This record gives sequence, C-alpha cells and structure tokens, in this order.
Amino acid sequence: MALDANLADLQRHADDFAQRRGFTYTVIETASGEVIGCVYIYPSRSDDHDTDVRSWVRADRAEMDTPLHAAVTTWLSTNWPLGTLNYQPR
Repeated sequence: MALDANLADLQRHADDFAQRRGFTYTVIETASGEVIGCVYIYPSRSDDHDTDVRSWVRADRAEMDTPLHAAVTTWLSTNWPLGTLNYQPR
C-alpha cells in the first residue's frame, strides 16, 4: 500500500473508532513491541450475523494466526455484546 493510501486508511479507521462505527486494533508482540498484525471489528454487511471480524498477522509470524483467532474469539464472545460473529475459522 502506498504511504498516502495507508495514511488515509489509518485515518478512516481512527474516525470509525471515534464515532464507534467500527474498531481496529493493532496486534503487538509483547516481547519486542513490534506490530505483527491487526484486528478489525465492524457491523456486519449481511443479515446472517451481527458483526464482521477480520484479522491478519505478518507472514513471518504466521504461526500466531490461529492463537490470535482463538484469543479474539474468546475476548469478543465473553466481553462484548456483539451478537453473532462472522469470523472465518482457521
């Protein structure tokens, strides 16, 4: 992604967060402080679920994809009143 497009994308996510329309979280490795991925939580565009959730991790941290999915699923299911989640299994 070009730098200006990335900045615009970050601003859109920050605006969504401030307006409580959607939530984007950076995934940071605690040991190094490095950004290793992202989690996106938005209202669903489908009538089949209430919330769409997506996440990614860097290719060099691919082994963290499944644990991140499990942690996010548990976190959202136990702590957020989001109804049914659309979060593709790993």
